[in-house]
Amino acid sequence: MSWEERLNQAGWRVTMPRRVVLRVLQQARRPLSPQEIHARGRRMRPSLGLVSVYRALEVLEQAGLVRRVHQGARCDGYILASPGHHHVLICRRCGRAVEFPGAEDLSGLIAQVEQRTGFRVEDHLLQLSGLCAPCRK
Repeated sequence: MSWEERLNQAGWRVTMPRRVVLRVLQQARRPLSPQEIHARGRRMRPSLGLVSVYRALEVLEQAGLVRRVHQGARCDGYILASPGHHHVLICRRCGRAVEFPGAEDLSGLIAQVEQRTGFRVEDHLLQLSGLCAPCRK
């Protein structure tokens, strides 16, 4: 299913800012901040506004098309999201982001946390950082 179909299926329209944001992220080699997406997007569409980028990112994240990642001391960044439940690995040197699947692998840990704390876990975010193979060399 194309991203346009996924967006429509989630009840959202395909707009110019959403198209540009996705195109920018498709070309990115690392997570990009909203400001970086805006700067790159203006090269494609000079009329693109920063507020439109933020709104597009919000909708695209709700539709499961982009994923927000934490980048240490920097603001949040965004990457394209694969369908299904995934977690993220971030290289702390080059910033490259890679998704890996997994929800079932955390079920034991989540059950322990719920039992110890009395919380009912409804969602989680797992992001690991380290050095990718090229940066380790």
